[in-house]
Amino acid sequence: MALKDDTPQPRPAITTQCRTRDFLADCPARVAELFAYWDRQRQDRAMPRRADFQPEAVPRHLSGILLVDVEGIDDEGIGIYRYRVVGTDEVRLRGHDPTGKLVQDGFFWSSLEEALATYDSVRTSRSFLYEVAEFVSPEGRWRSEYGILLPLSEDGENVSQILVYSLARSSQDG
Repeated sequence: MALKDDTPQPRPAITTQCRTRDFLADCPARVAELFAYWDRQRQDRAMPRRADFQPEAVPRHLSGILLVDVEGIDDEGIGIYRYRVVGTDEVRLRGHDPTGKLVQDGFFWSSLEEALATYDSVRTSRSFLYEVAEFVSPEGRWRSEYGILLPLSEDGENVSQILVYSLARSSQDG
């Protein structure tokens, strides 16, 4: 007789995603502000460079920002991602600071596979991704958030970093 495995199985995140500007009609003002700033910085390019992003231009967003480095691609074609900057709200939500860690060692999502797939979709499309998401992390932390992932590129072709901004859905929009 086989023993029952009581290990909780990860539940997929419930997400609504948008890759067009249509999300601007319904997203929180803070998300729209950061997107507008990113869009201005890219000018006529597909993506702005990291040097184009000036943190002092978006001070009220900094606590919810992650800056994720794209360090390469593994043998299976999946991106290798590392947390370069993690805002104070993100550290508080996670219960630890993943700055400097690979995403696989510090992610906060329903599963590592889903987290990597989200970053990979931004890396390969070379375009932004807006999400409304609800999930439970493997540690049992529930989260409901608005999020935007914005690619950055040093050479204008390849995504070198992904700027992520998340805002709790229970947060005030102001």
